[in-house]
Amino acid sequence: MSRLNLVHPIPGTETEKPLRRVFIRDFVLPCQIGVHRHEQGRTQRVRVNVDLAVHENDAARSDKHQEVVCYEAIVTGIREIADAGHHNLVETFAERIASFCLEDARTLEARIRVEKLDVFTDVGCVGVEITRRRAHLER
Repeated sequence: MSRLNLVHPIPGTETEKPLRRVFIRDFVLPCQIGVHRHEQGRTQRVRVNVDLAVHENDAARSDKHQEVVCYEAIVTGIREIADAGHHNLVETFAERIASFCLEDARTLEARIRVEKLDVFTDVGCVGVEITRRRAHLER
């Protein structure tokens, strides 16, 4: 197998340190969520989308799973957050997911979208999207 030649960013562009996007799309899971009485004590379907900006490293060159931000670990973490108990707000659920994702020092930014799928019969979904950055990157 030939050796990978990675393309380096052009100096002076948005970022000189290469980034990788790690994402999870359309993860649907049961969650205890909502402030209304009819939402208490039951689960409802939510859809979660995650988009992470991650520092590049030599993982692609070395081909080692341990050197990347692992989407399997993120999915497991989201399940654990959902299973931890009732969340009143989708905003709170999204914040907890973002905080979890940013625990990995390689993750610079986390965009999290949480959608409740069964709130209205004539609306596909309702929810929030947040973007959180590692504190030292804030301007």
